[in-house]
Amino acid sequence: MNKLIFVTRSPIHGRGLFAATLLEPGQLIGVYEGPEVTEDGTHVLWIQDDESNSWTGYNGKNELRFLNHSDTPNAEMDGLNCYALDAIEPGVEITIDYGPDES
Repeated sequence: MNKLIFVTRSPIHGRGLFAATLLEPGQLIGVYEGPEVTEDGTHVLWIQDDESNSWTGYNGKNELRFLNHSDTPNAEMDGLNCYALDAIEPGVEITIDYGPDES
């Protein structure tokens, strides 16, 4: 269990991930955990391998699966690691930019 974050109802969508303590810019919030998958799903995070230009999906099994999208995110993913972009006050929802919707 990650003591920096908690999951509760989100005004954005369903449940969301929130800061339990002050998160500083550049701070590691957590690591997205879950098995590799080849099909999309509700909590699948797709990571691009720049060298091969291929994508690998990870079916989230920890709290980070509740990260919601924002056009003005306060966090970002670097591979499976999630970092704060800005200072995030306790109780504030942690959001990332899901990227372009290519559906």
